[in-house]
Amino acid sequence: MKKYLSYAALLLTVILISGFVFLPEKEQEKSKLKTFHDFKVKTIDGRDFDLASLKGKKVLVVNTASKCGLTPQYEVLQKLYESLDKSKFEIIGFPANNFLSQEPGTEAEIKEFCTKNYGVTFPMMEKVSVCDYIYQSAPPDPNKAEKTNTSEIYKWLTKKELNGVMDVEMQWNFQKFLIDEDGHLMGFIPPRVGKELLLMKEWFGN
Repeated sequence: MKKYLSYAALLLTVILISGFVFLPEKEQEKSKLKTFHDFKVKTIDGRDFDLASLKGKKVLVVNTASKCGLTPQYEVLQKLYESLDKSKFEIIGFPANNFLSQEPGTEAEIKEFCTKNYGVTFPMMEKVSVCDYIYQSAPPDPNKAEKTNTSEIYKWLTKKELNGVMDVEMQWNFQKFLIDEDGHLMGFIPPRVGKELLLMKEWFGN
């Protein structure tokens, strides 16, 4: 019992420090809406990846970039990935070029960068658009941006009408979304939260 109480206290501390937005189970209403598991995406190598293969696992989804001040978070994410039971937890990276052109490379270049510099072994997907704009300013300003189309998986992650839980504004690279074992959105973690994720590994893995 003391062990579980300590985990709960630690999670609460991280939430308060990091700004992690977490939705209680009772707010995750069951509906006929799609779940995360209903989508298929492409890997960074161009192969089909059925998200239904992740049923039964908690999943951390993150939009990545190679030329961002937050790029060193790759190291934190890899440490988290290596420390957890892969039968219970997964990390999926989606490279995106929506913020200050900080992910300009091809899929091959992105794969080489994150593998060579950070030893990334968690699944990386093909480059996507995570919002409706390609921003050229910080903070993001739609008046200084080029219009584009959000990928289907990120439409689901960010629109309550699709995920049934909440609307989420994409703030920057390395914003994280947490998906539960049944494919429902649980909440999101702001881009600047990095090392704090390691404090939550017991929760991610259980």
